[in-house]
Amino acid sequence: MTRSLVGFVLFLTCFSVACEGPFGLASGGGIEGTVAAVPDDWSFVGASGTAQLETRPEAPYSVNLAYTLLDGALYLNAGDTRTQWVENMLQDPRVRLRIRGVIYEMHADRVTEADETTRFAKAWTGQSIFRRDPAGLEEAFIYRLRAR
Repeated sequence: MTRSLVGFVLFLTCFSVACEGPFGLASGGGIEGTVAAVPDDWSFVGASGTAQLETRPEAPYSVNLAYTLLDGALYLNAGDTRTQWVENMLQDPRVRLRIRGVIYEMHADRVTEADETTRFAKAWTGQSIFRRDPAGLEEAFIYRLRAR
């Protein structure tokens, strides 16, 4: 590694440790913020956006990711990739989601029903031409979030 790349990696590591939560594409630990009750109406967050997801309550692991609002519920999508956050939710579906500095304690339910997957896929791919259609995947990791 070049000296400048090593310095940048050290900077990112120190910054992400200082912030605890995720930084850019780097994962982090626990997220911080005001905890609020899960709202009945999520329309205030828009049809899609970016949030911080915290998994694994006993040793928090957090990432930045995209969410999609569908039929009043928030959804997360990892496509067909068993990311670390997916693995964590397969073990323990309790999560915390931070949107606009507010944390919501939630439960992640994996979507396996074909109709729901198809409806989600239409909303997901409609947000960007760069989003891969999860309905065409052999196995997809799509999650609907709900209050605990």
